[in-house]
Amino acid sequence: MSYGGLIIGLTIGVLMFIFILCGGIVFRYRWKLRFIYYMVKVKWYDPEPHSDNKDERLYMYDAFVSYANEDDTFVHNKLLNNLEKNGGIQLCLHRRNFLPGNDIATNITSAIHNSQKTIVIMSANYLASYWCMFEYNMAKMESIYERNCENILFLVFYKQMSACDLPLKILEQVHCQSYIEYPDDEYGDVVFWEQLQKAIKSY
Repeated sequence: MSYGGLIIGLTIGVLMFIFILCGGIVFRYRWKLRFIYYMVKVKWYDPEPHSDNKDERLYMYDAFVSYANEDDTFVHNKLLNNLEKNGGIQLCLHRRNFLPGNDIATNITSAIHNSQKTIVIMSANYLASYWCMFEYNMAKMESIYERNCENILFLVFYKQMSACDLPLKILEQVHCQSYIEYPDDEYGDVVFWEQLQKAIKSY
């Protein structure tokens, strides 16, 4: 091989290494990078409200509800009635509160950022939805980079699910005890809503 060919080969090898390295870094920090991008858009177009107390942050909503479209009957018929109408908790729902004209990812990031908590209605439908998992990961990024690692996620298992069906990141949240299961009996139903209200208001 000639000297020129060797130089070209080495150059290609170095470029490939840099390309693979950059790709690996981007993949590893993909959610952080996406979160930063959308947070810049949110803070540019939608300045957050300020309190007279410099150490206190105001929120537009008590909780953002992250759920799959297939589970909207439970959310709009039961969750709204028991939390918002009966419990006085202000919820943010994508069907009702997202701003028209904004892209969906910016709306999601803004809703999470402007809500005290994020309530996840966990089901097989949720895990199968791209946008639901986007909401979950954005809430995780919000807790790490905007809330000093405060746990703002709370899972509601709408239907029973086996641990083997859950991704590792969901299991980690379960191990933090930040979850509750929706019961099948009438007495448990009353206790369930009381516990959920308490979890949302615990800040």
